Amino acid sequence: MFKFGFSKGASISRNPLAEIFTKGFSTQIRRKLEGKVALITGAASGIGKATATKFISNGAKVVIADIQQQLGQDTAKELGSNAAFIACDVTKESDISNAVDFSISKFNQLDIMYNNAGVACKSSPSITDLDLAQFDRVMSINVRGVIAGIKHASRVMIPRRTGSILCTASVTGIMAGLSPHTYAVSKVTVIGIVRTVASELCKYGIRVNCISPFVIPTPFVMEDMSRFYPGVDAQQLVKILHNSGSLEGEICEPIDIANAALYLASEDAKYINGHNLVIDGGFTSFKSLGFPAPDQR
Repeated sequence: MFKFGFSKGASISRNPLAEIFTKGFSTQIRRKLEGKVALITGAASGIGKATATKFISNGAKVVIADIQQQLGQDTAKELGSNAAFIACDVTKESDISNAVDFSISKFNQLDIMYNNAGVACKSSPSITDLDLAQFDRVMSINVRGVIAGIKHASRVMIPRRTGSILCTASVTGIMAGLSPHTYAVSKVTVIGIVRTVASELCKYGIRVNCISPFVIPTPFVMEDMSRFYPGVDAQQLVKILHNSGSLEGEICEPIDIANAALYLASEDAKYINGHNLVIDGGFTSFKSLGFPAPDQR
């Protein structure tokens, strides 16, 4: 700790003190993305929609890019005039390029690119039964779609020498055994992409980060759970997911990821780059050995 003192006779200007108290007690709420434009893939529902909502409430204009056209249009309408929709299949590079160009034509700039679109894996848990056609499909969305998003966001951010690029990874990319191999491999790769691209784009003032959420009952997760637990109702499936966490009394929700994305996209995180922000209640940080109590040996 540091100790500070003032010499006798030293005086402090009243103006700086006034500024400190004015800032400290101001009732004005600072909108963290005021004047910013964001493009979010997979934003018609789930984490993407929660993030779009959060960004708009913090002053941003948001382009919702999603393969679900009607749902995407409905979401944009629900979010108001600061939201716009464009159909986008992230497996098609031309769609991603068009989404970036649309963002600029609609709102004149692109400050934030959030590569959030992803798909669950329906393949066998055994490597010996791996369906490589399914592997290619998942990788085309979860990995190729992400790298294409970074590529086209970069081409418009580099000339401006500023920007924030985000990607959705997963705890399955950190700890093995939590998902089928295909999905886990895709998310490990996203974390690696973020690090390697951050090493280049940092010289242009562009930050690249990712978020690794714990399991959340979003539509595609619920679809996967329904296949794993046929006949089990949705309420029970949600309970199973929530009970799998480690942090007592709390659950992981889309808003938690939206809050993380807001932080990483804002000036609050101006010196955070190449980072994987894990939102898991500590799940991947520890593992209990499960030893019996001394009196139960």
